[in-house]
Amino acid sequence: MKVLGLVGSPREDSNTEYFVKVALNYLREKGCETEIVLLREKRINPCTACYKCWDEGECVQEGDDFKEVFDKMVEADAIIAGSPVHYGYVHPTLWSLLVRAGFSTFRKGTFSRKIGGPITVARRAGHNTAFTQLLSWFFINDFIVPGSIYWNVMVAGSRGARDAKNDEEGIMIVKHFAENVYWLLEKIR
Repeated sequence: MKVLGLVGSPREDSNTEYFVKVALNYLREKGCETEIVLLREKRINPCTACYKCWDEGECVQEGDDFKEVFDKMVEADAIIAGSPVHYGYVHPTLWSLLVRAGFSTFRKGTFSRKIGGPITVARRAGHNTAFTQLLSWFFINDFIVPGSIYWNVMVAGSRGARDAKNDEEGIMIVKHFAENVYWLLEKIR
């Protein structure tokens, strides 16, 4: 069982990366093959709305790392998408990846019945909008989204701090989310 973690933070050793790794570490301990993609190391252009993907069946835009990451998404049985909250929304690099991936496969059902879910991280507020934005992407792409004991909204980074390890409740929520991802993977696969 393959689980892919997408980290949308532009920062090295970010709080978002920390929480995605908490989930992936749990899943690896259970025997899953895990991989993390740090989008700060990739160039992902936004969708140009050319609609060529509707005829070609895949995004035809070239000149960035989209295809490499998209292929990993297609191969994965589960995807966890983590994003910091920027002005109440998902980081633009992650959103560009998700829009292109979803739009180009919308009519093919490429992600149907894969398991996935979001993790959002903010210092104070904006979680609800960003979390809903990611949930909407998972739902419209026909993912099965497990819950947790609370929303996967983490608190960290006041004044730019990298202090995710201090959010004990957030860590507990992410671990339970990972438990549910694993439970579903076992049931479905």
